Amino acid sequence: MDPSSAGRRGFLALSAAALAGGGSGASAAAPPVVYTFGDSILDCARYNDQGVHPGQLLVGNDDALFPEFRGQDLRQRGARLDHRAVDGATVAGLPGQARGLQRPAGPAVALLTVGGNDLLRGLAADKGPGVRAFASALDAFLRALPIRPVLLGTVYDPTFGDDQRNFLGVEARIARANHQRVNAVIAEAAARYGRLADLHAHFLRGDPSWYAYTIEPSLRGASEVRRVFLPLVQAAL
Repeated sequence: MDPSSAGRRGFLALSAAALAGGGSGASAAAPPVVYTFGDSILDCARYNDQGVHPGQLLVGNDDALFPEFRGQDLRQRGARLDHRAVDGATVAGLPGQARGLQRPAGPAVALLTVGGNDLLRGLAADKGPGVRAFASALDAFLRALPIRPVLLGTVYDPTFGDDQRNFLGVEARIARANHQRVNAVIAEAAARYGRLADLHAHFLRGDPSWYAYTIEPSLRGASEVRRVFLPLVQAAL
């Protein structure tokens, strides 16, 4: 065998291996992306005078407003936020929020809150088929979404379980049963596609200052939504 030929082949093999390794490293080094989908629980900037929402706080905490969370955001990891949630959205609007979305090149996590507006627009009085249709539409969206894991937030209860605060125009007994059914659908979807962020349980331990305009997250509420999602996002990325 020609020694010079063998040397050239060895050099080419090493070069190919180095290039392959470099490509893998470049992909692994892609910054994490946090995607938000859904409704005003994640798109609540207009409901506070600081113009912040939970996704922003997860990626880059405002240390002046929330010193408790200093150093707990994703800033040092160079994470990027792709905010797609839209105030007022229902499950029917989710596919539009994901339009044009490609599979992420690096680490990613999706946050989703949906169901509250569906309840407001009729599901609170549903007798069965509406919640089943909600479940089907949610599952179809999640199956098509090219991001895993998905962290799904339950629908909170601005009445804190007090029927005297009922604002729906639907008998509280019926509305609460359908609220529970919607949250059960969300929990089942979370088990299949990611993890559950139990906003409902957390917000029951809060107070009215966590809300603006009865049902929207206030500035404190936006941070409390962040509080629930934060450990799940950190574990996912």
